[in-house]
Amino acid sequence: MRISDENLRQGRLVYYEQDVCRLDGELDGFLEFSGARCAVLIDREGHLVTRRGDTASASLDSLSALMAGSFAATKEIAHQLGEESFSTLLHQGDQQSIQVSIVGERTLFCVVWDERSNFGLVRFYAQETTKRLEQIFKEMSDRTDNPSVTLSDGYSDEAAAALDDLF
Repeated sequence: MRISDENLRQGRLVYYEQDVCRLDGELDGFLEFSGARCAVLIDREGHLVTRRGDTASASLDSLSALMAGSFAATKEIAHQLGEESFSTLLHQGDQQSIQVSIVGERTLFCVVWDERSNFGLVRFYAQETTKRLEQIFKEMSDRTDNPSVTLSDGYSDEAAAALDDLF
């Protein structure tokens, strides 16, 4: 299946250093107020956008892909129950818990916490942080009409030719 250049342009956000700094600032503030262990932003395909906090004990690439898959499965469960979607997914364990929330249309906000915090604090500050993250992503999305961040007209063909040459 071939994806058009226009669909490729519309389907991805361009992250500049200042964007990631703003996102990291929001995540840092969230962690400080909520007492959570770590906060991770991933796209809906499971690619890591940025992370903050103590993430040393997990493979973030695997965890990101699994969280995106879990959220996609939960969306289908919502459809089966007659809901458009569920905005938040919670997994509560004995030692650690994780909450995954949708931010806008493209991004998942994942939070891991342990006994140093509680669900109420995490949920409250996650809702506030999600609103601010949505605004940042909206500004980024609005900026994509700028010609300096678009792909060339023949990008797909050039990329396919480069891969063919490589292999």
